[in-house]
Amino acid sequence: MRADDIKNPNDPEFFDLLTGSFKRLLGHPLVEKERGPEWLYGDAPFVVLAHNTDADPVFVYGNVAAQKLFGYSWSEIKKLRSRLSAGPAERDERQKLLDAVSTSGFIKNYRGLRVTKSGGKFWMEDGIVWQLRDDEGRDYGQAAMFSKWTEV
Repeated sequence: MRADDIKNPNDPEFFDLLTGSFKRLLGHPLVEKERGPEWLYGDAPFVVLAHNTDADPVFVYGNVAAQKLFGYSWSEIKKLRSRLSAGPAERDERQKLLDAVSTSGFIKNYRGLRVTKSGGKFWMEDGIVWQLRDDEGRDYGQAAMFSKWTEV
């Protein structure tokens, strides 16, 4: 999946991949049954981001909560290398997390220092990071969600 593949943030196929992989790996839903892609993108009170499988992954999705927190628009976030969501000093630790997620399928209770477009920093807390994996086991990238953060 390439960043340009998802033109519409409310894409039902991507929503199914995002929520389906979460439920298969974690055993419970990411969103309530009656909530759809429009709710997750525009109204969810938590951040959801996803990047592709490129060697230097690019974000393919960032809901409105993510855009507000990080300071990027939809078109900007979809051009952003996901490693740039962490400062230079935090990128090795972030990569170790992503490697662990590749192996285990998901990590819960993650805490990591992140950086906004304007250079501000915040701690993402109680994060869940998971493989974007379809029901046939193909990987399409990784996703993260968190609802707590603390500005530094």
